[in-house]
Amino acid sequence: MKRFIVKIFILLSISFMGFNFSQASEQFDINDSIINDKFEVPQISTNEMKKALKNGALIIDNRPYFEWAVSHIPSAVTVSPKPGISKALYTSDKEEIKKLANNDKSKLIILYCDGIYCGKTKRVSKELVQEGFKNVYRYQLGIPVWRALGNLTQCEIEGIRYIYEKDGTAYFIDSRKEEEFKFKALKNSKNIPFDKVIEGKDVGEIFKAKEDGRLPVEDRNARIVVFGKDLKQTLKVAEGLTKEAFHNVCYYTGNLEDILKIEGNKN
Repeated sequence: MKRFIVKIFILLSISFMGFNFSQASEQFDINDSIINDKFEVPQISTNEMKKALKNGALIIDNRPYFEWAVSHIPSAVTVSPKPGISKALYTSDKEEIKKLANNDKSKLIILYCDGIYCGKTKRVSKELVQEGFKNVYRYQLGIPVWRALGNLTQCEIEGIRYIYEKDGTAYFIDSRKEEEFKFKALKNSKNIPFDKVIEGKDVGEIFKAKEDGRLPVEDRNARIVVFGKDLKQTLKVAEGLTKEAFHNVCYYTGNLEDILKIEGNKN
């Protein structure tokens, strides 16, 4: 009851101050936000992360290998853990990061991990700054917010194999044309042909897939793995899914045959 009263009081106070909610929502872009912390290594926003990806920054995923393989920000790389470190205080090996940067102290390096309360990025970013690297930033919002804001993630074959074997709730979406899918496909996968996906909300093949059970409309948290004949086809379907509010979508850029070999084929 007290919490409810406090909320009402705050809302009334804001209204008396003449605060215009609609105006604020028009001026503020959540993709430009960062969290409020006082850590010594600066942060970047989601929009800044997107720019960094286009500009060839070194993006380091500071999570263990299998977390990276299951789902990571596109083009991000992972490195081995710091020797002798405990699992509870996992930290990426700064020496491997230095090699990836060719020991260029001016190289733009961006680090991320599991979100606002994750300490992995803080630990290794501090070590890099102490080594003299001058262009180190944290994307402290991490992969949870990256996904929540409608961005795709990339997955690796080891991660897909793990999902296939361990996650009975996951959906595997083949983006090839219908006739190719019928000829040879991963067991239990679903087909959303890229050539039937059209721009817009609640239209085309993705809308049909929501209706007929090819997509997890009752569990938007379910993993969705998208793959296909080539990257263009795969991305067309994957991007279409994120625009339909599926926020746990990853795509695979490797060889289709590796997917088809995971466990049996159907003919």
